[in-house]
Amino acid sequence: MDDDHIGIASLLVFDQSRPRPRPRSGPESSGVRLRRRARADHDGPVITDAQPPLRPWQQAWRLLAAAALGMVLWILTAAQLPPGSADPRIQWLITGDPLVALVCLAVLPWRRRFPVVVAMAVILLATVSVVAGGAAMYALGSLATRRRPVETSVAALLCVVTAMPTFGLYPSRDAPAPLWLMLGVSVLAVGIVVAVGAAVGARREELRSLRARAESAEREQAARSAEARILERHRIAREMHDVLAHRVSLVAMQAGVLGHRTDLPADQVAELARGIADGSHQALEELRDVLGVLRAGPEGLEPPQPSFADLPALVADARGLGLEVTLTATTDGSPPDAIARTVYRIVQEGLTNVGKHAPGARVAVTVEGGPGAGLRVTVRDSGASLAVAGPPASGFGLLGLAERVALAGGQLDHHADPGGGFVLAARLPWPVREGSE
Repeated sequence: MDDDHIGIASLLVFDQSRPRPRPRSGPESSGVRLRRRARADHDGPVITDAQPPLRPWQQAWRLLAAAALGMVLWILTAAQLPPGSADPRIQWLITGDPLVALVCLAVLPWRRRFPVVVAMAVILLATVSVVAGGAAMYALGSLATRRRPVETSVAALLCVVTAMPTFGLYPSRDAPAPLWLMLGVSVLAVGIVVAVGAAVGARREELRSLRARAESAEREQAARSAEARILERHRIAREMHDVLAHRVSLVAMQAGVLGHRTDLPADQVAELARGIADGSHQALEELRDVLGVLRAGPEGLEPPQPSFADLPALVADARGLGLEVTLTATTDGSPPDAIARTVYRIVQEGLTNVGKHAPGARVAVTVEGGPGAGLRVTVRDSGASLAVAGPPASGFGLLGLAERVALAGGQLDHHADPGGGFVLAARLPWPVREGSE
């Protein structure tokens, strides 16, 4: 497997995590409308006064509650009528008053689209209708849920003012109540309605804020999950490349030599065939180890990581597969494990690239340095000496190696040698251990 799977995996993940437009075959849902009106700044989501539309049964019980309150007021008013009175206002109480209330109840469903207009109209109509008082109180409370002080104050003042004529709208068998008592009752009722409406509005705003924060947290979690999948696929692709590319490229080079050189002696042909068989077997074993770790759970053990001491074995394997490699290691002690693994991967990638692009070349591997001075790794080849078609190249091997070196705090350089061949060099930090001189 090659590092070009990194790009493919990234594209797949980003394509799956990209939000896609949904078909709109009907009215906008309440959640979509709420999200469209929510804004975000540095302090978090800012929630507007947008409210989702009510369902029929939710609308119905609200209207029934307003009608019930109006009927209570109507019954109380009718109970105060003088017996045997022929006042024409009584006829209005029986016929006109309920009709005006029905008109007020009919416009209440529009209160969320036109809150101020509906509230003002219902309050004014309630001046000539006792039954409409319930609708007026409900319209005022609905307006108070918006938590707009100016709008609510104007509507509340209008409601108190228009309530005064309503007290004397119909004849009463008792003496009229004092003005201060009527005013006090009106202010108290309006104040209770406004306070309840403001509390309901605050609760709605809190719920919208919590819902927006939950949706934001879900989006962030989805983004983190997508990023984690990308990183995991990158790690898997890099591990597969490091484990298999070296073996497979050398096997392909040997197979290319067998196909190109038809004049080889039988013993060399047999040696190359054995090398191909051994390399293929080792590649399968390493692939089985990697896949076994991937199948295991998070608590599964990772495969053994290469170290600085494995460099001679790596060079010996390359020699056994037909490369002419020399290793010169002049280091003062053994570098840290992380740096040692990076050195191993650099040499492995260099030998892999020689097998792909420069078959038959002589390779010189140099590792030198010490604590404090850093570590320099160089893989230099003399150029191809055989015209053998190698395996297809992805171009991502050096990119992944550069990322690995950068994570280790080093620098990677690769360029063509003016004298022929190619040079892969890296400089890695080698910190001085505490207690050493």
